[in-house]
Amino acid sequence: MDLNQVTQQYNFSGQTVAITGGAGILGGELVRALAGCGANVAILDLNLDPAQRILELLGPRASQVMTVRTNVLDLESLRQASQAVLEKFGAIDCLVNAAGGNKPQATTSPDLSFFDLPADAFRWVFDLNILGTILPSQVFGKVMAEKGEGVILNISSMNAFRPLTRIPAYSAAKAGVSNFTQWLAVHMAQVYSPKIRVNAIAPGFFLTQQNKFLLTDEKTGGLTARGKSIIDHTPAGRFGKPDDLFGTVLWLLSPASAFVTGVIVPIDGGFAAYSGV
Repeated sequence: MDLNQVTQQYNFSGQTVAITGGAGILGGELVRALAGCGANVAILDLNLDPAQRILELLGPRASQVMTVRTNVLDLESLRQASQAVLEKFGAIDCLVNAAGGNKPQATTSPDLSFFDLPADAFRWVFDLNILGTILPSQVFGKVMAEKGEGVILNISSMNAFRPLTRIPAYSAAKAGVSNFTQWLAVHMAQVYSPKIRVNAIAPGFFLTQQNKFLLTDEKTGGLTARGKSIIDHTPAGRFGKPDDLFGTVLWLLSPASAFVTGVIVPIDGGFAAYSGV
């Protein structure tokens, strides 16, 4: 393989990528990266208001992007979104399941013990992260199964490898995402086509709206004790930025990773490798 062939593997021109949670912070940056590499991108999100800024930042490439209001927990909504993408772009080559998150009501604190965490808060986190990955994979994965090729990329978390304190629902939910990723990779390859691949990335600590209340002090803007501990145990010495995901995501969605399926790739600045001494 010559250099031109290698470079061409990261040219997504003519490819269509659907991204759930595509109007979110991390999802939105992936939209920009993929559109910048030539892909047609479908932003699937329940709240499309932030998508307007993404389109503005894309400039002329905004013509490669469509938005579809989608509830990842509703099969009919997902089916309608799939049909809309097919009508607009004619194909669905990749699915990125970026919808997910945590909430304070499912997080322990001095004022809220594990024994008092409400079941509906647990259910909300589990549904969004696990069902919000499984249901889109059913709908969009069926399109891939019918044509015999495609890529599904899930968003797990480093919490899936070792659960963190205070967030039992999120840690367990992301562990479920990792397990499901491996199961679906085998199932799609054995039952439908070995050209259908399923992988996941496991981001470490990225500042998002979901975890900002845990890592930074609302009044001072400085790090909380938890945030400082994380930085002290991260060899890279900082929180992750959305563009830190680009290289791994583009690799896993591209033909460059054609022999990679069923893996969960950490993107954590070395956090998992550091023993603390």
